[in-house]
Amino acid sequence: MRNIPARHISEAIKNLCIRANYELPEDVLRALKSAHRTETNSRARDILQQLIDNARIARTKKIPLCQDTGVAIVFVETGHDVKITGGTLTEAIHAGILQGYKEGYLRKSIVHHPILRKNTGTNLPAHIHIDHVPGNKIKIHFLAKGGGAENCSQIKMFKPTVDPEEIQAFVIGVVKQAGASACPPVIVGVGIGGTFDKAPSLAKKALFRKIGSRNKDKTAAEMEKELLAKINQTGIGPSGLGGKTTALAVFVESFPCHIASLPVAVNMECHAHRVKECVI
Repeated sequence: MRNIPARHISEAIKNLCIRANYELPEDVLRALKSAHRTETNSRARDILQQLIDNARIARTKKIPLCQDTGVAIVFVETGHDVKITGGTLTEAIHAGILQGYKEGYLRKSIVHHPILRKNTGTNLPAHIHIDHVPGNKIKIHFLAKGGGAENCSQIKMFKPTVDPEEIQAFVIGVVKQAGASACPPVIVGVGIGGTFDKAPSLAKKALFRKIGSRNKDKTAAEMEKELLAKINQTGIGPSGLGGKTTALAVFVESFPCHIASLPVAVNMECHAHRVKECVI
């Protein structure tokens, strides 16, 4: 059994909060640069260059990539041979987010009550997903999820007899309906299967995958490839002003489901894809 002090987890989370908001991941930056090289629409090329410049300025000047510094999404894989001392895992995560958003001068975007709309002033609570895995380490995936793209996300409960083409049409329709509101070029997470609540979780977890990766499942991998091509044929383009770079990636994740159900969730993510991870 390995003891990990809660304060070590809090320190790691604090750093992830700040770095995620200041440093665009290398895979996203490479995808933007690749799109800039291949984009034929001059306006789209200008916008992509602005996004690349924005990432450079944010990293070098230590300022947020976007004024919306997001809701804190945390996926944790904790080993069975780990014992957290000096507090609980949830307490440690919340303490780290509190410190990170304060020390990083990051906007607090969470309201205490969805109707009354009073800001918590802490960016808490976080959305925490915990998986127990073998081993004596803790792996933390952090995502600062902006409200604009999140608002464009959707779920649909299909009949199990649905044709796969209808599922693709739904995903593409969500992207079209979002238009410029999701701040394209987007990353699209798709969750298929599970239950009404599981599918959106799958879609959100899919966003942690690296751009350029493919699902090991051949059916999902083929759907990812086809969806990316079709979405980029919509002509929405960067900032919704035209071009062939509407999406940088589409990630599909699936899960077993009931014989009478086939839920499909689409979680939209903007070009300011603020993800970071660490292992303790």
